[in-house]
Amino acid sequence: MTTNILTTRTSTTRRLFLAAAGAFAVLSSFSAPNANAEMLDVEKDELKFGFIKLTDMAPLAVAKEQGYFEDEGLFVTLEAQANWKVLLDRVITGELDGAHMLAGQPLAATIGFGTKAHIITPFSMDLNGNGITVSNEVWELMKPNIPKGPDGKPVHPIKADVLKPVIEKFADEGKPFKMGMVFPVSTHNYELRYWLAAGGINPGFYSPTDTSGTIQAKALLSVTPPPQMPATLEAGTIYGYCVGEPWNQAAVFKGIGVPVITDYEIWKNNPEKVFGITKEFAEKYPNTTLALTKALIRAAKWLDENNNANRPEAVKILARSEYVGADEKVIANSMTGTFEYEKGDKREVPDFNVFYRYFATYPFYSDAIWYLTQMRRWGQIPEAKTDEWYFDTAKSVYRPDIYMKAAEMLIEEGHVDKADFPEGTDGFRPAVPPEDMIDGIPYDGKKPNAYLESLKIGLKGAQKIEGTKITN
Repeated sequence: MTTNILTTRTSTTRRLFLAAAGAFAVLSSFSAPNANAEMLDVEKDELKFGFIKLTDMAPLAVAKEQGYFEDEGLFVTLEAQANWKVLLDRVITGELDGAHMLAGQPLAATIGFGTKAHIITPFSMDLNGNGITVSNEVWELMKPNIPKGPDGKPVHPIKADVLKPVIEKFADEGKPFKMGMVFPVSTHNYELRYWLAAGGINPGFYSPTDTSGTIQAKALLSVTPPPQMPATLEAGTIYGYCVGEPWNQAAVFKGIGVPVITDYEIWKNNPEKVFGITKEFAEKYPNTTLALTKALIRAAKWLDENNNANRPEAVKILARSEYVGADEKVIANSMTGTFEYEKGDKREVPDFNVFYRYFATYPFYSDAIWYLTQMRRWGQIPEAKTDEWYFDTAKSVYRPDIYMKAAEMLIEEGHVDKADFPEGTDGFRPAVPPEDMIDGIPYDGKKPNAYLESLKIGLKGAQKIEGTKITN
């Protein structure tokens, strides 16, 4: 058995454990948060979940290591996957019961971009956590254009405006400017595109006949699996990339690149990964779905509680080979509230990774709609859609109803506070103010088409890509 598979007990041992746990609960009833709380009668207690080796898979690792899955009568195997496509395919076929997913994956699968399958998410895994890194060569060319503070260090956030003359220089020399992102429907693809477009750099369009995403592109974006990003940069195959941790900090530690901006600076407290399952799984195993959601909510709380006091322990867990498998110092560089840009330029970024506060785990419809607008903006959704289409699609994938049912059970059991969850919400976050977006353009999830119209680069209205041209 490979080292990246976490084995679980045999069925016999599981049954014995549950019996023992039940007996212990009776004996310790006076000290339990709620002695009258009943464990859900889960329909399936042995589960296998997939993940990619990134620090934001942490809620899964913590739910297992802290015993939250077992508290819910679940015995979970966690298995690292080779890439995002393999991960999604294995959830669809049922080889995996669920997985740590790119937020765009359930949405894209449900609307039929790429693989067609109805995937839902009852749980959003985190906020922020990504960065954009460039090679040392590109950084040296960018630096003269970056304002410096009184301490002589670059002023952040660094906008893509300062990259534009570098890309033009490469073009004059006949060198295409190549950058990496992790998957066509990844947050990283959309964040990198957002940052580039905000600086007047066209990252290219998709069309039904050309899924490369490079139509009219000034910067050519291609897929590279997260753990391979630093090596691909070092080899000179790409000049920069957008990825989650620890692979930006890895470039700093290796001395091969410089992170120039975090996604927190592109969109303050932006939604990141989700936990995805098939709609069929949720309908066939409703109590199991509630139970796993409960465990993940508790894990997210543990990661953020007491001002991130548990993060050093979380770093030790994630550094293990069966999880992220990176050096503890590399993971800690961002996971414990700091972020290092140019080597030696380490700054306080307490919200670089957020797992629980700011209602991070609630699957907001407006988060789903932002991803859908970016799919439309760059041609992955080739034709115009009504606002109602965006709303209906978001509601078919993001399932706050499941999430809140799990949360209410945890509140009753005394594990979480009512104030930890949005009260009276309609499923939409408040509109994002202009100062929280790198391009100064506000985002209101209730007005998707108006938002698309406000973006300077990208498809809007009835526009579509035909051949290599935008037509109306």
